[in-house]
Parts: sequence; C-alpha cells; structure tokens
Amino acid sequence: MPAGTEPAAPTSTGPRPDVPSPNGSLAGLVVVVDPGHNGANGAHPAEINRPVDAGGFTKACNTTGTEGDGYPESRFNWETSQRLAAALEARGAKVVLTRTSDDGWGPCVDQRGLTAQREGAALIVSIHADGAAASASGFHVIHAAAGPAVTADVATRSTELATTVRDQLAAAGLQPATYLGGGTGMVARTDIATLNRAGVPGVMVECGNMRNAQDLARLRSEAGQQQIADAITAAVAQRYGAR
Repeated sequence: MPAGTEPAAPTSTGPRPDVPSPNGSLAGLVVVVDPGHNGANGAHPAEINRPVDAGGFTKACNTTGTEGDGYPESRFNWETSQRLAAALEARGAKVVLTRTSDDGWGPCVDQRGLTAQREGAALIVSIHADGAAASASGFHVIHAAAGPAVTADVATRSTELATTVRDQLAAAGLQPATYLGGGTGMVARTDIATLNRAGVPGVMVECGNMRNAQDLARLRSEAGQQQIADAITAAVAQRYGAR
C-alpha cells in the first residue's frame, strides 16, 4: 500500500478517553482492531519488503507471519479479530479493522498504526500469535515504551492497558508466556511500528505459540478464539468504563 500524506497526531482539550464515562458505556468509543499480517502477503514479496517509517527508523512493510501445522497466523488473527470486533460492538463501541479480509496483502505496518489517528480512535489492539520453540508456551502482551515516536503519556497508558489485558487473559485461564517477559506476560518494546505510529494507547497481543501443540489447539478452535476475544473485551471495558 503506497504511503500517502500522514496526518498529524490529533490533539484534544477534553478528558482522557480511557477515563471511565459516568454511565459506563462504550458508546462512542472508537477502537482500532488490527488483524496482523494478511493471507496473501507471501505472494507479494516486493510490496511487503518495501521499507516504511516505523517511528524514526525503517522496517519492512509487513511479513508473512508464522503458522502451526498448516494453520497460518494471518487466519488466526483474522478470525479472532472478527470475534473481538463483534464483542466490542456488542458493548457499543465503534470498531475499525485495519484489513477487511484474509486474502489480500498488507496494509503496511505504519499504515495500520496511522489508522488510529485517521479514525480518531481511543486505542488500538493488534492481534497476533507467536512462532517460538515448540517447548515454549503462553501469551504475552506487547506495549510500546516511551521514545522518539511514543510520548511518555501514551507509553504509560499503554502499560496500563497491557496490564489489564494480561490480567483478563490470565483470569480466563490462559498462561503467561514461559519464554519471555519473566513470567509477567508483558513485554515493552520500541520497535513495533504499528504501536509507534498509532499516537494512542495500544497493545499487540501475542495470543499463544503456534508451534506449541497445546497452544495451537486453543488458537485454532472457535472456543479458544472466543475466550481470547472476550478477555480482551473485558479489559477494554475495565479500562474504558463499560460495566
């Protein structure tokens, strides 16, 4: 996707969007849900390898993602994002997806983040699954650390959101990652373009390890995907006011 003119970060003189509203409703809240990768990325190497601005440095436009036993990450991301969008919308939120199918390529990682600015979103949630060693298992929640592309305020609110997402996933019975994050289920990073370019609080949820048989069974099942979607929705509700 060719990069167009990039909008400036929105400014606001109103209250922080993650302060609970008096009536506890998500009505009017705009949430960007980003299903990571795309099903045809592998068929478009020139396009997905093009460098883009990742927040003060360049990265490839996108990658193919991982897979487990023939089940591609892009499909998991798409299916779970659909469930997450439906759950958020049921609480009154407006959801914007960064892609509309799993049979195309892109968009680039910078444009995924910039969607949050263009749509006036309060937050962005990027759905992924990891491809670690088969002995490794569990989920982790990535949040952007403060830096050239991420303000201290956005970093703080992203950490708060990540903590709540982690807590809700754990409460739903999912295990924090055994292989990174020191067992906390959380990892701060400065190199995630989608989060760097969003300009709003955001998390990237690596929902499990697709190369671990037990994790994969959960990730590819409808029940497992719904469990993840409901836990993330509960976290958004807790942070943004729905009860």
